Amino acid sequence: MTVRLILGDCLEAMKQIPSGSVDAVVTDPPYGVGVAYGCFDDNKQNLKRLVDKFMPEALRIAGCVLVTCGNGNQHLYPTPDWTLCWHIPAGNGYNAWGFTTWQPILAYGKPYREKGRAYPDSYSMSPIADDNEHPCPKPTKLMRWIVERNIRMGATVLDPFMGSGTTGVACIQTGRSFIGIELDPGYFEISEKRIAEAQLQVRMEI
Repeated sequence: MTVRLILGDCLEAMKQIPSGSVDAVVTDPPYGVGVAYGCFDDNKQNLKRLVDKFMPEALRIAGCVLVTCGNGNQHLYPTPDWTLCWHIPAGNGYNAWGFTTWQPILAYGKPYREKGRAYPDSYSMSPIADDNEHPCPKPTKLMRWIVERNIRMGATVLDPFMGSGTTGVACIQTGRSFIGIELDPGYFEISEKRIAEAQLQVRMEI
């Protein structure tokens, strides 16, 4: 199980990754809703430009791509092969139509399937994320479900929007190799620390 972390622009870094050399891309990009990321002006126009550039690279690099994209701007993405669901029983915010009780996970390509097992296409949990100084973190348990459900043990997972490193932590905890790319030096430092701690914990448990 290997880990490679890259500080830089994912649009440039992904161009250097050979086609088909990564088993899956699992990522949580900006949502285009005004989150204060620091290195990215999180508006709808910038998100559209970002999606148009990074999605072709993700689909070129990996046979399976899974994107947590939020509710409001998923129409900016290419049509997925399927949409998985993160169900939030108690709700997470409010929209014009009511309480927000779900978020989509766009799925492209083919997931890994263990023979004889049935897999639901939704996961239900409250939005309790780790306290890691990131403005929009995902729960580690959610990212573990995405990884374990769709990607074989020992595979290599790429996250081009690494953020605070939650996908990397999920990969380490579940026996997958990880490549993470992050533009913001502050978030990159948080990722390094969290991923190193996850690696140490796994070694202690062996």
